[in-house]
Amino acid sequence: MDRVMRDKKAIMIFVLPAFIVYCLIVLLPILISTYYSLLDWNGISQGTFIGIQNYIKLFTGDPIFIKSLWNSILLAVLSVFIQLPISLILALVLASKVKGSRFYRTVYFIPVVMSTVVIGQLWMKIYHPSFGLLNDVLGSLGLDAWKREWLGSESTALGAAFVPIVWQYIGYHMLLMFASAKSIPDDIYEAARIDGATGLKSALHITIPLIKPMLQVSVIFAVIGSLKTFDFIYVLTNGGPVHASEVPSTWMFNNIFNQYLYGYGSAMAIMIILECLLFTVIIQKMFKTEQITY
Repeated sequence: MDRVMRDKKAIMIFVLPAFIVYCLIVLLPILISTYYSLLDWNGISQGTFIGIQNYIKLFTGDPIFIKSLWNSILLAVLSVFIQLPISLILALVLASKVKGSRFYRTVYFIPVVMSTVVIGQLWMKIYHPSFGLLNDVLGSLGLDAWKREWLGSESTALGAAFVPIVWQYIGYHMLLMFASAKSIPDDIYEAARIDGATGLKSALHITIPLIKPMLQVSVIFAVIGSLKTFDFIYVLTNGGPVHASEVPSTWMFNNIFNQYLYGYGSAMAIMIILECLLFTVIIQKMFKTEQITY
């Protein structure tokens, strides 16, 4: 086995099929979209080459795209500072050998495997202004002034759409962090207990530093997922009202399939890819540290 791993030709032969598939389903569509983004094209007739005019229009002549860009960044920030801390706390609690941890892990992970459309429809019922659960609970508590048309108000639509995203993926990130925390040898914790470290100190000074690589992965997944989010926003608000909850992917969908601006929509797709790559590099730089081995 070691001889095979040292043989570069053998490695290349084994990697080549996967690389070809990767190029066909990932790189080739990106290159085709990049070409389309340089055209004034409706998807049917002959396209006209216009260079980078679509990209210039994105940032100088399309305030809705700029707004959608900021909305996606806001979702990314909320995911990192709300979703991931909750996931981390749950992972630390379950990793501390709490009774029934297997049951709780299963319960928290159930939303991850549910269809996004189903979850979206569920939360639409919760947010319904007339018979929704949320307004009913507020009314029963005497907080009628807090009742809102949650998905129909410009001030609450984006936040209301964010809550189901948090609810669905908390279990996903929790499981990643839990698995990483459980891989830490018990000897380290035993030594810490001998030195008088409490559970909280062990979590802050042992567990969290040792699971930093997994925290980096979770941050990248959360940020990229927020930047390219589509399904929840499309099901709950479709970018409304008045584009208050618009994100780049929903605005791209609207331009391509409703306004038949295939070239312009392709430019948005490329910008989403570049945005995800940029934030991935930034996060990797922020987490750049020596790998801890044990």
